Amino acid sequence: MKENNKDIGNRIKELREILDISSEELSNGLKISKEKYLAYENGERDIPASILYEIAQRFNVDMGLLITGEDTKMHIFTITRRGEGTSVDRRKQYCYENLASKFIHKKVEPFIVTVDPSKYDNKPSESTHLGQEFNYILEGSLMICINDNEIILNKGDSIFFDSKYLHYMKALNNEIAKFLAIII
Repeated sequence: MKENNKDIGNRIKELREILDISSEELSNGLKISKEKYLAYENGERDIPASILYEIAQRFNVDMGLLITGEDTKMHIFTITRRGEGTSVDRRKQYCYENLASKFIHKKVEPFIVTVDPSKYDNKPSESTHLGQEFNYILEGSLMICINDNEIILNKGDSIFFDSKYLHYMKALNNEIAKFLAIII
């Protein structure tokens, strides 16, 4: 269990209580079991970035506040230098780097996502979240499965999809893949 999970869970719990939202109401809105939600809130499970995004939307706060505990302040522009994005290690096989965690009132969440094939056994964990998603492959090859459709993407390829459908990504050829993900 990572200390970061506990910190994020505590921030979510505090905001949920301030907003007078029950854990049952929030878990129902996220379409997950109350037990699973409480495991996230208690820091016992990694929270997928898509769930963090949905919670931030529900609480009407920037996702950066949930991740870092700091209020986002930049409203004209923000710069994120190479390798200095806010790390969001939410799932074993994916490493997320938020590229705009300091910008307030974002309409999208941009990430560099690294998919390491050595970190999953068979099938990567699936995800679903409200909104849409754009992915642009920066390096390697990636198989993305959306609603039981398998699509192979290589460096320079992109995909735009409705993220309410069950989806997952898997690096191919036993090589790390990186892509720019924009969650809308």
